[in-house]
Amino acid sequence: MASENAAVNFSELVNKNKQTLARLKESPRLLLHRRDGEDLVLTTAARAEQDRTVVSAATRMLAAMTRREPGSMELLLDILPDAFPWVRFLPEPDVHAFAVELVDTMRAADSLSNNASVAQLLTAWQHTAEVYSDPELLTALTTDHNTDYGPASDPKDVA
Repeated sequence: MASENAAVNFSELVNKNKQTLARLKESPRLLLHRRDGEDLVLTTAARAEQDRTVVSAATRMLAAMTRREPGSMELLLDILPDAFPWVRFLPEPDVHAFAVELVDTMRAADSLSNNASVAQLLTAWQHTAEVYSDPELLTALTTDHNTDYGPASDPKDVA
């Protein structure tokens, strides 16, 4: 059994559906490239449920550990740089805030079976670390330029 995901063009699924779907026996997921849209991932319902179960179990264990075990937050703070090397650029209080927000968001997202908010949180914190990693960018974004450009327009009014 291959551990790598297979990739095919979407048209192959449409034109040779039986042969293409048979590839799911060799690979847990099938990446479908589309010309005029975002690529898709095809998997079996059983595998998708297994993935959800694993993520949910890990989330619940992490959340329970950080709430119950003395010193577990310190352990989490200690291992975060291994999982997310970019946290090294965050100031110490922000690393703690990231850890708390990550666990809370993972727990809330798990309750909805939708991890989009976790992905958004990770992206936002990574971008914050990118700002801290670049002294020129950090200065540009944190310097008060004493300029008021007036009220911002409502995004709904901008077409």
